[in-house]
Amino acid sequence: MKVSELLASRRENWRELERFCTEMAGSRKYRHVGAERIARFAALYRAACADLALADAYQLPDETIDYLHQLVGRAHNQLYRSRTFNFSTWGRQLLVDLPRRLFQDNCLRLAFVIFWGIFLLSAAVAHTNPDYAQSVVGREMLEQLEENFANPLDGKNPELGGFMAGFYIFHNIGIGLRCFAFGLLFGLGGLYVTVFNAALLGAVFGHMGTVPQQENFFHFVTAHGPFELNAIVLSAAAGMRLGFSLVDTRGYTRIASLRRAAGEAMPTMGAAMILFLMAALIEAFLSPSAAPYWVKAGVAVLSAGILMFYFIILGYPRET
Repeated sequence: MKVSELLASRRENWRELERFCTEMAGSRKYRHVGAERIARFAALYRAACADLALADAYQLPDETIDYLHQLVGRAHNQLYRSRTFNFSTWGRQLLVDLPRRLFQDNCLRLAFVIFWGIFLLSAAVAHTNPDYAQSVVGREMLEQLEENFANPLDGKNPELGGFMAGFYIFHNIGIGLRCFAFGLLFGLGGLYVTVFNAALLGAVFGHMGTVPQQENFFHFVTAHGPFELNAIVLSAAAGMRLGFSLVDTRGYTRIASLRRAAGEAMPTMGAAMILFLMAALIEAFLSPSAAPYWVKAGVAVLSAGILMFYFIILGYPRET
């Protein structure tokens, strides 16, 4: 049998595939079509792909090839179409799967201990030793900080809130991306950036707690501090996971190990971006305002409570 005759004998299958495409285009969920009909649709799709290859190889008329191209493309779009947004699935991933994954993430535990341990130690040393703060932060930066917080916060420029929110989002996420990217240096880069940021920020906090401008400084940093500082921890943890995957490949090639680790690191980095965004909004609209300190402290306590609830209460493993 000639190829042209073979393909002509399969036209009924093509028409059946067309009818399937029309039917499935009108159905939002495959379960409404039925398993047997989906299997038949997949078989017709594979056969149409083979027919297209034959038609193209034997240089059949252009109209036949064009028709099969359109039919195969249409069937492909139906068979591999994207899923509709499912609130229940995303809700489970956000409120169950992700916090449990983060709770068991050893890289996150390591980043948390390193960052907060060095931050608190650096703050304590800077509080008692002015020379330490100058050596870590630099004299000019400390003087600039003292000058910036010389006057009480009055929030007299509320129209700048939107602009500053965008600036803080860009700045904060930049910090997170650096922590994340340096982690690719076999984890050592991530460790270095985490230690550096923790020591620098701790020295700033410790020094500012000893100067006359301390009230204005803590008025500004209290509200957004929990989200921002812990976002740095999450970013560092995501970067470390990528870097450590290049050292301990668990039997995979380095590329395969990195690809595998990237799938585990992305949810952590996504959580960090959300925290950076929330911190930037607070930093732009509440932190520089003239709101009383108890309001800002209340927001900080609420933020810390949300973090503890999400990462510990929701993250604690349970039997399913």
